[in-house]
Amino acid sequence: MGTPDLQLLESQARRRNLLLRLHVTRAAGLAWTLRVGVARRLNAAQPTPGGPAPLVLLGELKGWALPSQGGLRLDTMRVQGGGESGSTADVGLLIWAATFAWALEATPCRQATLLAIRDNDSQHRRLVRYFRRLGFAPLRELGAGPLDLAPRLLWGGAGLLMRGDVSDGLARAWRRLQSPA
Repeated sequence: MGTPDLQLLESQARRRNLLLRLHVTRAAGLAWTLRVGVARRLNAAQPTPGGPAPLVLLGELKGWALPSQGGLRLDTMRVQGGGESGSTADVGLLIWAATFAWALEATPCRQATLLAIRDNDSQHRRLVRYFRRLGFAPLRELGAGPLDLAPRLLWGGAGLLMRGDVSDGLARAWRRLQSPA
């Protein structure tokens, strides 16, 4: 099977008792802002009297896209865990796959850029290893130099800027979602 579209990814999330949602806005036809979230219903078997059970956010990614091939910028990713109905890895992979599928379906973006932030050396090494598994490669180090001030303000810190191919990232995330645990 080839790579999935957003509809198939939402179906995969439902099979895992998870909800996958994207919130996209576009200002003046220029840049898109993106928020991808994965949640699960709290006590889904017992709806509350006023409606469905409340949602628990398990993970999210925020980013933006400019209308160019290299315009996808991924800023913040947080995964709290899979909880009862999905592993942390499933939550993260669903978020990545949905982000890449959206970029391919709705934008001209074919490359994504992100920052492996350098809060501490151990965490930084783990982030770089994680992003490499998704197909990202080092672009350049953002440090304390004067030329790095503007990009550091944009990205929110120092670290390693990395770039990856959106189609390759989607294929990698999809393969990992399909492999048995």
